[in-house]
Amino acid sequence: MKVKEANIYVVETGSFRPIIAELITDEGIVGIGEGSVGFGIGCKGAAAMAIDLAENFVVGRDPFAIQDIWNDFYYNTFWGKGGGPIFYSACSALEVALWDIKGKALGVPIYEMLGGNQRKNIRVYANDWSDSSEFEFPEQFAERALEVVADGYDAIKLYPMSPYVPENDHDANFHVKNRYIDSAYEKRTIEVVKAVREAVGDDIDMMVDVTAEGTTDIMTRIGQAIEPYHPFWYEEPIDAFDIDDYKTLKNKVNIPIATGERLYTRYGFRRLIEERGVDIVQPDPGTCGGILEAWKIASMAETANMRFAPHNCGGPILCASAIQLACCTSNFEILEIFPYRPDIHYNIVTDAFERKVKNGRLQVSTLPGLGVELNHEVVDQFRVGHVTKKLQY
Repeated sequence: MKVKEANIYVVETGSFRPIIAELITDEGIVGIGEGSVGFGIGCKGAAAMAIDLAENFVVGRDPFAIQDIWNDFYYNTFWGKGGGPIFYSACSALEVALWDIKGKALGVPIYEMLGGNQRKNIRVYANDWSDSSEFEFPEQFAERALEVVADGYDAIKLYPMSPYVPENDHDANFHVKNRYIDSAYEKRTIEVVKAVREAVGDDIDMMVDVTAEGTTDIMTRIGQAIEPYHPFWYEEPIDAFDIDDYKTLKNKVNIPIATGERLYTRYGFRRLIEERGVDIVQPDPGTCGGILEAWKIASMAETANMRFAPHNCGGPILCASAIQLACCTSNFEILEIFPYRPDIHYNIVTDAFERKVKNGRLQVSTLPGLGVELNHEVVDQFRVGHVTKKLQY
């Protein structure tokens, strides 16, 4: 069996634009994967990189040779060593599509090829409700949190540093500018966490994500101030590559520290894990290098007694990838879910897992491969690349 052709899509779903790789074999088996730079800037660059990688290293190859193809991405592209989110988003989308083909060919879920399933169901936490520029006051965050809990979630992610942006302010920043956080903004951040905790009570787990907005001293001070509200974790307080400051902050803040969405490959995670910079690692299977690379990172973290919570900020194909990892990693903790996106987001596939959450849990799928299929009625208009011929690097 060989990969006969590849299609690359950038699907416009609103604020998110998933990058999708579709690989088609000469036996008619189709695999799909998703890269994770669908938010922020970079989706078009990642799509172009996916076309390049497919032309040079995927089309014409045996789709079962996943590690060999990945090694070509890493060793034979020059940019693979040290490559950032654009490169590894493209790499990840193609790698996941190869796993999807292999699972379908063998008739098994991907997790069965990576040690097998280890749990009856998957606990999830709800994102996608608090990163709103419409919330001006802490009470608004608290009111929305209660609605999410009423939907059945017993774990929620909170962005207490989301800035309020008036509707007519087209020049406003949606992140802190130049790490500048004044005392009023710092106070509001703490008050948002307090308000949400008091609203939902102590039985709801609350992940606090501050997206590396400030300097180490300020983010340490905020972490210490929110300790009484018992966050489940304190996510990305500072830049992920600043390992020394992570160790300093971790020793001063009595909350589990999590990071990893902006680190790439096991090489990017190595020092963070070896030096115990965090408590929870969060590789994203859509940017860290793919499913196998995320599995390796989780295994490395397990040897350091760290927990694994895959970052899952993307579309339904990325979610299906993260679910496979949740099943087959021993140190898995909890899975991120985005349940409040527009219908087109979930309609990228025929049966999105995000729509199957009940009481904060997902049942383990036994379908082959990723367990979802591309919905061509939605995605065909968004195709940006078609590859049928292997080039020589």
